[in-house]
Amino acid sequence: MMEVSRREKEAGIVPDPDIDAYMKILGLDICAGTIVGDALQRGISGGQKKRVTTGEIIVGPIKTLFMDEITNGLDSSTAFQIVSCLQQLVHITDATLLVALLQPSPETFELFDDIILMAEGKVLYHGPRDAVVEFFESCGFRCPQRKEIVLSKKDQAQYWYNTELPYSYISADVFSEKFRASPLRKRMEEDLSEPYDKSQCHKNALSFNFYSVSRWEIFRACMSREVLLMRRNKYLYIFKFTQVVIIAIVTMTSFLKSGMDIDALHANYYLGAIFYAVLILVVDEFSELAVTVSRLSSFYKQKTLGFYPAWAFAIPCIILKIPVSFFQSLVWTSLTYYVIGYSPQVWRFFRQFLMYFTMQVSSASLFRFLASVCQTMDSSIAAATLIIFTKQIVCGFIIPQCNIVLSIIHAKLVEVGVLGFPSHICNHRALRK
Repeated sequence: MMEVSRREKEAGIVPDPDIDAYMKILGLDICAGTIVGDALQRGISGGQKKRVTTGEIIVGPIKTLFMDEITNGLDSSTAFQIVSCLQQLVHITDATLLVALLQPSPETFELFDDIILMAEGKVLYHGPRDAVVEFFESCGFRCPQRKEIVLSKKDQAQYWYNTELPYSYISADVFSEKFRASPLRKRMEEDLSEPYDKSQCHKNALSFNFYSVSRWEIFRACMSREVLLMRRNKYLYIFKFTQVVIIAIVTMTSFLKSGMDIDALHANYYLGAIFYAVLILVVDEFSELAVTVSRLSSFYKQKTLGFYPAWAFAIPCIILKIPVSFFQSLVWTSLTYYVIGYSPQVWRFFRQFLMYFTMQVSSASLFRFLASVCQTMDSSIAAATLIIFTKQIVCGFIIPQCNIVLSIIHAKLVEVGVLGFPSHICNHRALRK
């Protein structure tokens, strides 16, 4: 559109008001800030959903569209609006549109340029809309004003108007044969038999790539969309910040430094506080599973339609989640570090903050990866739970590393027959020997 506007200014062309208002053709400007919705969440209406789908399809340098029964379940007014916007799209962009409709209203029927009438799997008519009435009149049928003609065996007789001949039922095969023998079909076959003249191609095409804009423009558009989604989901992030603050207050009062000394006995309490903090910050990113799974269907559809490559979708998600993880880790460290009684050196404070921050960012990326691989909520939760459980078991805190090593050695010794007594009788000295 920018290139078209530039050429219009150079040629001194004033655009038609209807063309200038092209972006409002779909009538979605009134619900731009409303979510689409799903089975559990109320959103826009059914007609608006169909127009959203139409808008997604027509974005980009697409010149041929195929749509099947797009007005099912809609009232005649909404169906007319959708087909009307498609008609304007075809006439403005010089595109080709093939739409299959079931018994459209007369107003919707008048919007089409060409008609393909089918019955019982056979083509009864294919040609200009203005000539369809003339063709059926030549077959002996006349359609009254503002009525739909029905060619079934039960309703066909009421449309017979040729008084010179007695009425007899005309099947779909007969209509198809009459159309094949009509001059309209012969002219169509003559046009199709002519070889395509490549010199008639548009030499000044506006798009030569799979994506209609540059990579930088795609990245900016995806980044703007992520910012908009974060604004709309602000209550989720407010809840997460509040949750972190409350749990941090509970944690720092549970591990208060006045009840712990800096010695070997209380060292395990400090490790427990660190372990608990890491666990809370990792599990806090569990919501990425639901967010990612809910967006996968739109991502694959828009990626197939050439909206953007996968990297343009993933990178903004990663970049915009970094500030959230940064502030959550900073709030947790600021509230708990000195109250629990860790080393007072400032550089140790920032080292712990960096550890929490990197753990939270990596866990968010891990959950997004699991959601993109599993693609369903149930399997994603199962995989994430298994990974968290395995990581906590082998991290060295719940089961110390020395106990894990000694248990493995004991099992091997029992396996080869060196030790024959149970593991609860075996002590560390026997294993070392």
